[in-house]
Formats: sequence, C-alpha cells, structure tokens
Amino acid sequence: MKKLKTRTFSGTTNAALSEREKLGMDIAREAAAAGIVLLKNENNILPIAKGSKIALYGIGAANTFKGGTGSGDVNERQSVSIFEGLKNAGYIITNEAQAKESVEFYKKAREAWRDDILKKCEGKDGAEFFIIYSTNPFSVPENKQSITKTDTDTAIYVVSRVAGEGADRHNKKGDFLLTEAEEKELDSICSLYEKVVVVLNTGGVMDLSPLDKYPNIYGIINLGQAGMEGGNALSDIVSGEVNPSGKLAASWAFKYEDYPNASEFSHNNGNVNQEYYNEGIYVGYRYFDSFNIPVRYGFGFGLSYTDFSVEFEGIKEEKGKGVILDVRVKNTGKVAGREVIQVYVSCPEGKLEKERRRLAAFKKTELLAAGEEKDYSLAIPFDVLTSYNEDEPGWMLEKGLYGFYVGNSLGSSVLKAIMELDADVITEKTMHICKPEKPVEEYKVNSKLVEERKTEIKKLAETLPVVRIKAESIAVKETKYLSNEELAAAEEIELVKSLSEEQIKKLATGDPGRAQEESALGSAGISVPGSASETSHCAENKGIAGIVLADGPAGLRLNRYYFVRDGKMVPMSFMFSLEGGLLVPDADKTEGERFYQYCTAFPVGTVLAQTWDEEVVRKVGQHVAKEMVEFGVTLWLAPGMNIQRNPLCGRNFEYYSEDPFITGKIAAAMTGGVQSVKGCGTTVKHFACNNNEDNRMGCDSILSERALREIYLKGFGIAIKEAQPMSIMTSYNKINGIHAANNYDLCTNVARNEFGFKGMIMTDWTTTHNGTDCTAAGCIRAGNDAVMPGCEDDQINLTEELASGKLQKTALEACVSRLVRCVLQSNEYEEA
Repeated sequence: MKKLKTRTFSGTTNAALSEREKLGMDIAREAAAAGIVLLKNENNILPIAKGSKIALYGIGAANTFKGGTGSGDVNERQSVSIFEGLKNAGYIITNEAQAKESVEFYKKAREAWRDDILKKCEGKDGAEFFIIYSTNPFSVPENKQSITKTDTDTAIYVVSRVAGEGADRHNKKGDFLLTEAEEKELDSICSLYEKVVVVLNTGGVMDLSPLDKYPNIYGIINLGQAGMEGGNALSDIVSGEVNPSGKLAASWAFKYEDYPNASEFSHNNGNVNQEYYNEGIYVGYRYFDSFNIPVRYGFGFGLSYTDFSVEFEGIKEEKGKGVILDVRVKNTGKVAGREVIQVYVSCPEGKLEKERRRLAAFKKTELLAAGEEKDYSLAIPFDVLTSYNEDEPGWMLEKGLYGFYVGNSLGSSVLKAIMELDADVITEKTMHICKPEKPVEEYKVNSKLVEERKTEIKKLAETLPVVRIKAESIAVKETKYLSNEELAAAEEIELVKSLSEEQIKKLATGDPGRAQEESALGSAGISVPGSASETSHCAENKGIAGIVLADGPAGLRLNRYYFVRDGKMVPMSFMFSLEGGLLVPDADKTEGERFYQYCTAFPVGTVLAQTWDEEVVRKVGQHVAKEMVEFGVTLWLAPGMNIQRNPLCGRNFEYYSEDPFITGKIAAAMTGGVQSVKGCGTTVKHFACNNNEDNRMGCDSILSERALREIYLKGFGIAIKEAQPMSIMTSYNKINGIHAANNYDLCTNVARNEFGFKGMIMTDWTTTHNGTDCTAAGCIRAGNDAVMPGCEDDQINLTEELASGKLQKTALEACVSRLVRCVLQSNEYEEA
C-alpha cells in the first residue's frame, strides 16, 4: 500500500514575497507580452521611447482588469495596472494626479456594487448567492474626470470591459459597444492630442467602429486581460523592450450583426432554453472566409515592429501519416522579432460541403535578429484534413485537390502547394453519437461561389508543387466500442471491489461533509481553503487518499489567506474566494493565525492562445504545477476548451479560440506543462458545447453530429490524444436533449473509445441539483466517474437506483476504479 502524505496547513505564515511568487510573476509577464496583439501602428507611433511624456486616460488605466469573474478568477497578491506598468518603465504620465484619483473613484464603485450584491443575498445559501452574484456583474463605471490638454502630444486611452461565469454579454453600450461617455472622451482626447493610442483591456471582442472617425488614432493594442503582470507586459510592448508577436485567435468583425447566429444567440431571441447551431461548421473565420464577409481584423492577424518574409520551400509526403511543408522565415526588418508561420488548407468538395479554409498547422519562431533567416518543417497529419460524413458514419478524406496556404495570418496566406488524393478514404469508422431529434437546418455556401473556388484551385494547381497520395497507403481505423464496465481500470478494479458499498458511493460523490458551505459552487474544499472540492477520504484505510481540486484557468483560485485558531482552520464564507475577498469586508477581523496562499494570476485563456506559442504555455503549466505541489492540490480545473462560437459568450475570456485546432494544441501544451510535474493533473472542460452562459444548466445545444464532431469535440480529441489529461469535466448544458453529464455517447463512446481517454471524468459543480433529468445515477450510467462536489441527495439517489436495479453496481465500480487510478497517480503520496 502506498504511504499517504501527512497533510499540514497549506500556505505560509510568512507574508513576505516568496521566490516562487517572483518566478510566477516573471512567467506571467513573459506570457502576457507574447499574447498582446498589435492591431494598428500607423506612422510608427509605436514603440514609444522610455522617459517620454504620455497622457493616460480611461478608467482601466489605473484599474486594469487582469481577468474575468467567477471560478476563472485568481486571488493573487497584487496586480500591476497599466498606469503602474508605464511608470515602472520610466514614462512620465502628464496627468498622474487624475490616474491616482480614479483609483479611489473605482474603489468606491466596487464597494457600492458589493453592498448591493450582499443586500440581495441576505438569507441566501451558497448556490443562490452565486446565481445573484453572476447575474449582476460589476460594470465599468463611467469616468467623471475632465479631459484637458497636458504637456505632451501623445495620449493613450484605455477601454476596459469585464465579463464572467453565469451570464452572457450584451450587444449594447457599456458592453460590446462603447458608451456615449467613452465616445465623448475619445472625441476630446483626439481633438487635444496629435497622436493617440487605444489599448483594449477586454476579455473578448468589441465593436471598434467609433474609432474610425479619428485619423489620429495611430495605434491600437489588444492587451486583453493579461493577468497580474499585464501593466508591465504592456509597457514592454509600448517601449519596444518586447517586439509584439501575438496573433488573434478569434475574428474581429466590423459589427456584431456580421457574426453568424448573431440574432439567435443566447438571450438575443428571447429563448435561452434551446440554442440552435444553424451555422453548422461555419464558426468564426470559417464563416467569414467561406461567405466572403469582410472583417476588421482577421483570424491569425497581428503586427510587429519588424517585417518578415515567410517563403514556402517545398512539400513532401510522410508515408501513411500526412504531408510535411518546409518554410523559410526571414526577418527583413531592422529589429529582432518573432513570427508565427500559419498553414491553412482548403479541402475538396465532393459528397460534403466544406469551409473555404481551415487552420492545419502553425509554428512560432524563436527570436530572429534583423536579417536572420531560418528553415522550419511543419507536419500536417491526414486527420487534420478529414471531415465527418454522417452517412458512413466516419471521418473521411475525399478524392481531389487539397490546397495549402502559407502566411502569417489567414488573410495574408497564399496558396503554395497541392496534395492530390486519388480516391475517397474513410480514415476512421465510428458509430453515430448525440443525433438530434430532427435534422438541423444549416448554412449553405452559394454553389456558384464554390465552383469558382474549385476552378481557381485547379488552375493554380497547374503551376504549383503537387504531392500525389494513394488512398490505399492511408491506414483505416475502426474503433472498438467497449462498455463502461469493460473500460474499468484493470489494476484498480480489484481494490474497488474490496470496498464497502457505502465507501464506493462516497467516492463517486465528492466529499460534501468537508464542504465550507452546503452547495458551495466552486469552493467546497476545506483542506485547502478556497479550493473547489475534494474527493472522499472515506477509504484512506485502504490507501485511497482524498485529493484536492482547485479552479482555474488563469491560475489556481484559492483564498488569499485564511486563519487557524486552536489548531483548526477557521471556516470562511465561500464568498471570500471570489473577487479577492471583496465580498467579505470584515474578513480581516477574524481571530487566529493567518496563513497566506498567494497564487500567480496568469493571462486569461484567450491571451495565452494569442501567443501561438506552445512552449510559453507549457512553461505556464509547469509553474501552475509548482503551486499545486506547494498548496497540496492534485487536479487543476483547467484548461477551458469551449469554442468561442459567439463574441457575447460571458466566459469567452477563459477559452482559447474560435478554432478547434489551436484550442486543442494550446490545451495539450498546458496539460503537458502541468503533468510534467509528478502527481499534478489538468481537467479539460467543459465537455461539451458550453458556448453560452445564460441558463447554462438547462439550455439545450441543438446541432448536427458533424458540427459537434468537427468544431466542438475536435479540440478535446487533440488534447487527449497528445497529452492525456488526468481528468475531464462535463458541461452543464444538454446536447440534443441529453445533459452532457448523463451522456453515454460523450463520456464513454467518444472520450474513452474514440479518443482513448484513460483518466477520470467528473461533473461540473451541482450539475445534479436542478431536477430529475440529470441525476447522480445517470452520471454513473454514462461513465461520468465523479459527481461533484457531491451532496447527500446524490448518495440517496445512488442508493435508491442500486436497490431498484436501475443502476448496476458493476457500473459504479467501473467509475470508481478510474477515480481511484487518478488518486493513486496524485501528489497525495510520499512517493510523488
């Protein structure tokens, strides 16, 4: 039997900044700078020399949002604002007094919002509180300061927005649109200052059309929500200390109405019970590119302070696997910088309609000096080129010409090579999953447009390099579908069979007895205050530890501090784990010895994806794991992998992209980083189609099997196959009528049988608390191993269904065996 660690109080009584914190800040700053996207730089307004005078405006200048709200928040020691970052870099802020005044103004607005939330929550429990909190988000207050000319010709204006878990955004002023006050501020600034730079401190896309009125807005920087070091990272970009190399991972349209499903998304059509995915596979750039809809800033776009040439060098077959493209990148400018090679593919249209182009490969270069060049090889496996054919059913390569476009963005990519396949191939035979009750009406591209593109590629193919592939050389995979019981963990199942039925039920339902508050959403752990939950400690006599789970995805979300009195932790409200403790204003009056748990607040998921840099993301993951070890956490409830289907999704900031390929690759890199530290694991989430927040527990995502597989499951498949995360979290929503948590197709047929997942699957928090159509026993039947955070009703449900025979004990044992396998791999043992 493995020896369990003796758990002590997490954190430290030493309030001083630790070396681990310093390292985390350095990595957060590096990642943030790599993910900042330079959108506009006319007249070379940027970089701006250090020591220059700058007028700085916007409520977010001194009150910069590091991330969004809800379980994706992090309670760091302190964050660096844009004002502080520019000051740290040596810039002279000509209206410094205004910036300082705005801090107090913002603080009062936050306190007023807090008091309103607390008043609405009087007498409510944890779950009710969270609903009130998430549906009444803090709104950026309007700046009441006057704007006057100062001693400089250069001004920076910061536009800030915040969103979060539990509520979607709105296409209205103060959210997707600028407010009248913001437009007036811009008008004043642009009339007073010769040169203006706008910084976007937002978690997602906004309407930037009002900026078009001002020709002297020479620069636009998409900072995003860049974590605790965001202010310093921005100053690195502004000064040129770091040459911007970030690229957009989502398309920025000219106006909201340009997006597919714009009028039908979430609350826009008044129906939050059903969400129809009528756009099918045409999500994000796949829609704009295929339907010839112009955008303001396209997918993969981002400027640099230098110039690069990205030259195609050749294509060759990788026998039986795919093709390899050779590319040479040269820095043709005057300063060192990094570039992102991007390869897109157009697939032939035969039996299946296709998007015009899809991302097939990318590579971020190392820092190239002025004049330096380097060769790169990008492998493109056949499965990246497949489309799903519901009639077979299976993944298919169609006969014809595959065109490879090479560049540094979708818009700049040029057709450079062709792969010609001599016959259709079903590369993977599957069974049907999650079929809708009736066919979903989906967008169709104009047939004339399709034919014009076919003709164009055929014509260009006559002058381009072609690699010819024989269909017979491509291996065909036929998935063997095993049952939940057959997929039990082989070594651990015997240990599970030795447990009592009560122990097995408890292991399958978290550890509600250790919760800080009944039904506490996302903060039900007590061994590590502020952690999300724990698995049961009921079988420690058999060597099965209880493990701690903590939220993400921008870092660990734990309480900043907690108190110990008479040798025991002092219970603290769930609310203290949110908003840096703002919602519990009298926390400091608690008696006892204080233990500190400061964690690193990294850039949000969207900013990390904008790095297009798997290595820097892996480095972030390694540091998160370092903190997991320090605080005694086994599973990090991250990364968030849902597709940014619509810019109004309240939780888009947590997610990587509108594209499943880059989503999967970045998630695999993050998982690889975390799990390079023994005993630490990631939890890829929310599986699947959690693409809106309004009524997220009851909304039914209605979509075709093809769209589900190609867009919303593809990224999960990449992450699982490449990195084998320790766990998966299912989503709250239904998919074609069945809750994801109770969905056998998702949990067993797709995750385990098709993707080869070996870890533990868990529910999202309180999934089973909202009616009889999603139950604990239903989770177990689906192959969903752990019902989190667990409550007495879940155990009663399991007891009743076991007794009635509706739930087989062998199914429960299979689920618990996989949980036990995860536990035995954890850092809760001396050997870890």
